[in-house]
Amino acid sequence: MISKLLGLITHDVGIDLGTANTLIHVRGKGIVIRQPSVVARAKKGKAVLAVGEEAKKMLGKTPATIEAIKPLRGGVIADFDATAAMLKHWIKVIHTGSSWFPKIPRPRVAVGIPSGVTEVERRAVQQAALSAGAREAFLVEEPMASAIGSKIPVTEASGHIIVDIGGGTTEIAVISLGGIVVNKSLRVAGEEMTDSLVGFSRSKYGLIIGENTAEEMKIKIGSAAPIDKEEKNLVFVARGRDLETGLPKSVKFSSNEVREALSQVVNQIVYAVSETIEETPPELISDLIKHGLIMTGGGSQLKGLTKLLADQIKMPVWLAENPMETVVRGCAVVLENPELLNRVKVVGGLR
Repeated sequence: MISKLLGLITHDVGIDLGTANTLIHVRGKGIVIRQPSVVARAKKGKAVLAVGEEAKKMLGKTPATIEAIKPLRGGVIADFDATAAMLKHWIKVIHTGSSWFPKIPRPRVAVGIPSGVTEVERRAVQQAALSAGAREAFLVEEPMASAIGSKIPVTEASGHIIVDIGGGTTEIAVISLGGIVVNKSLRVAGEEMTDSLVGFSRSKYGLIIGENTAEEMKIKIGSAAPIDKEEKNLVFVARGRDLETGLPKSVKFSSNEVREALSQVVNQIVYAVSETIEETPPELISDLIKHGLIMTGGGSQLKGLTKLLADQIKMPVWLAENPMETVVRGCAVVLENPELLNRVKVVGGLR
């Protein structure tokens, strides 16, 4: 009776701990947190002042006594304390307790991680989740979680290929029988696209722009392949500081220029996908052609990317429904299916 009551009080939580954004799914409630992975804290004492959207607004604008940081880089923890504080904040927000029953069990948590991380990096993510208040923390590789979240039948004896382009990493995996047959994990993704625009602006126009400006430019007029005729004249006015004079300066960027700036990063991803297919066992190739390639993650929404990739790999390419949510939804699904969780988890255990 007590165990049943505790199960009703506590919540299973799926977490996509991304370099750019953190998404949290609560069992029975859906996705309740969708916030930037940013923490603002006092430099002295490290007291957390803001988390998520509020902290992101502070990037590049803080006084000497405050720092606004992204605690994850390349899909892994760069600042353990900030990551733990961020997770603790969100878990506290979503995990409701009961005043009449003081010893409420902490939530079970499943976290998506890049497939290429080291054992030390895996343990750091698990420990951060446990430190934030989880009673159990399981880790699932992002391409597997993304495939499950995309409703791909991962346990069947059939091959599927998925490409998850996040903020810090690009995950490419061929999945069959509940396991990853071939995979590549690149620390080249959405943030590198943004950085390439910052560098392009600086080198071509002597204009220093911020990360948020470059991100907005990428979203509004960025593309991986030539866009429709009616959209060819798209422009974006970027405002920043002149490299030589240090004074304010505005420059108009065309969609063609932005595509040129993004091409190096995009080509790295396309090449890695081609290499993964080349390494796939022949028996699975026919399955891949039949099912096509599924793209997920925020970076996969770059205009023209699915078309470019389809042209290069000679097979259908599909953009998943709600591509930014597939990892967190996959983490939520495995928590509800113990047998599937045991097959796909890479780390898991009690506090």
